[in-house]
Amino acid sequence: MYDFTYHRAESVADAAEKIKSAEDGKLVAGGMTLIPTLKQRLASPSDLIDLSGAGDLVGISVDGNTVTIGAMTTHGAVAASDDVKKAIPALAALADNIGDAQVRHRGTIGGSVANNDPAADYPAGCIALGATIVTNTREIAADDFFVGLFETPLEEDEVITAVRFPVAKRAAYMKFPNPASRYALVGVFVADTDSGVRVAVTGAGQDGVFRVADMESALSSNFTADAIDGISVADDDLNTDIHASAEYRAHLITVMAKRAVAAAG
Repeated sequence: MYDFTYHRAESVADAAEKIKSAEDGKLVAGGMTLIPTLKQRLASPSDLIDLSGAGDLVGISVDGNTVTIGAMTTHGAVAASDDVKKAIPALAALADNIGDAQVRHRGTIGGSVANNDPAADYPAGCIALGATIVTNTREIAADDFFVGLFETPLEEDEVITAVRFPVAKRAAYMKFPNPASRYALVGVFVADTDSGVRVAVTGAGQDGVFRVADMESALSSNFTADAIDGISVADDDLNTDIHASAEYRAHLITVMAKRAVAAAG
């Protein structure tokens, strides 16, 4: 690693102040992505601001038809939450299949969302459920938050404080995981929401998470796996790597979407 100055923030306000005053600071949530990046000397921030001491960023609450999850809440806590299991069981199941037990114990929803890894699970859940990303300065709809590969509209001194999920009528997430990392080669989250059916795909797109309008339209009329049996996604903008070709990922999208619909329905 390169030399850096370590800070432990005690609150959201403290973190925002510390990152604002740093020359080239980085926020650390669970550290599941940033720490390996530092070890590989792929980043050299002047300051690291650790959010683990900010107690106001941890917790899960349900208010009517809305589930709010604090940014520093771990994947394991989301997966184990009775409130999440009751309100949005698909979200608890998604969290329970992120990485391995060690990753779920340390990794956080805020860190995952802020990093916007193209193979991460939470972006699909946020998009499909129509979530809102809450920061210390504003609220951003998920559709406007995931703007590209590892890109979000967050300002350098902006801190995610929570993610707010509307409760869906029915929903499910299915993924084909990389056997080593457990990242999604393809993951599909299908949700029947008050604003209509939404289908979000992660792990496949060159620009990260995306929606499939044709599937959404078909499922709005007939929420069954058969309704999307003949619908495929063009492979032009899909990833090809050592794990799977674009053509294979296109095939998996339809397969995972049908499984998600069957599980939700």
